[in-house]
Amino acid sequence: MLGAAELGEAPGERATLVQFSSAFCQPCRATRRILAEVAEMVEGVAHIEIDAEERLDLVRALGIEKTPTVLVLDSAGREVRRAAGMPRKVDVIAALGAAV
Repeated sequence: MLGAAELGEAPGERATLVQFSSAFCQPCRATRRILAEVAEMVEGVAHIEIDAEERLDLVRALGIEKTPTVLVLDSAGREVRRAAGMPRKVDVIAALGAAV
């Protein structure tokens, strides 16, 4: 389970979209836009972006292998979905269904 201490900021009330990114990752920019749009559309959902290079401890603990990787957390901070690569907005919305 991931909470504010691990994420660096408060998770969403209903769900959290956690994005692991790196500085020179082009798909990370598009992923940031997509996740921010979804978080604005769905009440109680937060988008938190984590720099994978700065948080190697968390990357290793969670087995993150590439960027972008997106975790969908439920309200308790449990991972309910994971995807590597740039997601489609419709897929993010569908994944949120498992979390809320």
